[in-house]
Amino acid sequence: MSEDAGQMLVVYDDPSDQRSLSLDETSSTEESPDETRLSLETTNDAIPYIGQRFATHDAAYEFYSEFARRCGFSIRRHRTEGKDGVGKGLTRRYFVCHRAGNTPVKTSNDGKPQRNRKSSRCGCQAYLRISKVTDLGPAEWRVTGFVNHHNHELLEPNQVRFLPAYRTISDADKNRILMFAKTGISVQQMMRLMELEKCVEPGYLPFTEKDVRNLLQAFRKLDQEDESIDLLRMCRNIKEKDPNFKFEYSLDSNGRLDNIAWSYASSVQSYDIFGDAVVFDTTHRLTAFDMPLGIWVGVNNYGMPCFFGCALLRDENLRSLSWALKAFLGFMDGKAPQTILTDQNMCLKEAIAIEMPSTKHTLCIWMIVAKFPSWFNAVLGERYNEWKAEFYRLYNLESIEDFELGWRDMVNSFGLHTNRHISNLFALRSMWALPYLRSHFFAGMTTTGHSKAINAFIQRFLSAQTRLAHFVEQVAVAVDFKDQAAEQQTMQQNLQNICLKTGAPMESHAASILTPFAFSKLQEQLVLAAHYASFQMDDGFLVRHHTKLDGGRKVYWVPQEGIISCSCHQFEFSGILCRHALRVLSTGNCFQIPDRYLPLRWRRISTSPTKVLHNSPSDHTERIQLLQSMVSTLVSESAKSKERLAIATEQVTILLSRIREQPVASQGLRDISPIHRNI
Repeated sequence: MSEDAGQMLVVYDDPSDQRSLSLDETSSTEESPDETRLSLETTNDAIPYIGQRFATHDAAYEFYSEFARRCGFSIRRHRTEGKDGVGKGLTRRYFVCHRAGNTPVKTSNDGKPQRNRKSSRCGCQAYLRISKVTDLGPAEWRVTGFVNHHNHELLEPNQVRFLPAYRTISDADKNRILMFAKTGISVQQMMRLMELEKCVEPGYLPFTEKDVRNLLQAFRKLDQEDESIDLLRMCRNIKEKDPNFKFEYSLDSNGRLDNIAWSYASSVQSYDIFGDAVVFDTTHRLTAFDMPLGIWVGVNNYGMPCFFGCALLRDENLRSLSWALKAFLGFMDGKAPQTILTDQNMCLKEAIAIEMPSTKHTLCIWMIVAKFPSWFNAVLGERYNEWKAEFYRLYNLESIEDFELGWRDMVNSFGLHTNRHISNLFALRSMWALPYLRSHFFAGMTTTGHSKAINAFIQRFLSAQTRLAHFVEQVAVAVDFKDQAAEQQTMQQNLQNICLKTGAPMESHAASILTPFAFSKLQEQLVLAAHYASFQMDDGFLVRHHTKLDGGRKVYWVPQEGIISCSCHQFEFSGILCRHALRVLSTGNCFQIPDRYLPLRWRRISTSPTKVLHNSPSDHTERIQLLQSMVSTLVSESAKSKERLAIATEQVTILLSRIREQPVASQGLRDISPIHRNI
């Protein structure tokens, strides 16, 4: 084929190939009539050959691509050549091996670090060249150059399918993936479902998890702005119906939604009593929208998880996390928790130090333990379970000195001196190990049982994600405060089935005030207290188990002021008096637990006394519930002696007379009547 003498216009599909791949006239075999006939007569049509004809250059590309797939490589378009004149158009195309060329060296940009990603390119010279022919009738494309020598290993059939050129997601599969994403299932679950649907072995779909994630990311970019507008509209609609619903949001420089946080009226009310210890879980993402999700959760007086608030963030960085903490404090009238438990996140650690400087920041032990299999299983092998048991023993120690000595012995015993995870855990020990934390309040959230309950609680509103705008409502439904109230009522009815085990007046006193959950914890300590002996000393009491000849706990008691404390710090840690303090109270002929050691957060009331003083219609039911609790306590306390009963009868008669003198508002009648019907 002769070429025009005019200048050729050369265009590279990949500019890096211009320097690194040489496909000039001397490196290819030009066609001739004799060669064309010889190829047609002797060559298998499944292999490219000089003179092979194609109707279009796309048809040639598809043919060469299928050939490459069978051989164990893939191809890409390299460069095109055309006449530098009007109407002349494209006259030559090159298709090359996917490993042709070399990676260009990136120049530094304003001192910014460059991503050092490994390239698969190795300068392979395999290629196919086609040229446009118009002198024999209708235009067609012929193969004018073909080299099939590679300077790299070719892939096996079960490997070549992973090359990007052969990974495709059909339109039907795309729709299926997007539908799965809306339901909130993970990418791994999507892959497994589609493998089952298509009856293929795991890993044999025509696409990978990475392809699915890229598809979802592209979908989110297209759909994100509309979703954000709908989400804000949804929050405003809820606010119109419920003025006590709270939400905050921030916009980016383009006026698009950046972060959003919200909390419900019942959550704010619960936080007022139970917000002393809070878990801020940032380990989850909305699968369908790839947004970090922050969830504030606590434990109520019945030992059940309670929801405080939610935040959807654009990024999990210091700026976004600080914004979320500020929004949360705004919802809660600036009241910060005493203790906050989080995942091991350095940005979050810094944000809490800035926004909640008075709050004790600790790490959730169950979030740490969840990573142990991936950290230590392969390293320790058969000794993994033995090591884990030793870790828990150290974790539950009381003495800091014993912990640090035991940790050193554990590292020596299991040969973990150079393990980076062990080093990091020890460096952060004051944020997760109980010997360092026993003087801080945790509401029992360091136990395995509570960790499972909180995780299950969070999964209730992560399990079904539809549109982003509906997620706020989904959380409300999952939290379902009415259902929680019903559970509390059921637990309160269990008081009738409480069995007093010690017969001690302190036990019956506590049973009349605490919830079944809190009372069961105190009752355990009361039973154990009988096994301890107390010895009065100059500066307090020494309490130790009756079988021990040394050791023990120091207890300080000031009867006149009703103050008692123990060196084990259990009350500070859990809000429940320890066996040592209870033993001293019993020895000192104390028949009631001092009021300050029956904290409000563990009592059988659903709201705080301070709120009862506010004459708001929305608090009417809570005030009546508190009164019922007070009357119940009054009856149980008065029945213990004739003198108490006489005083109670006299004072209640006077109080009842004063109440009957007060006018009755119609609103009050409407609020009270349904409660009487339910009693």
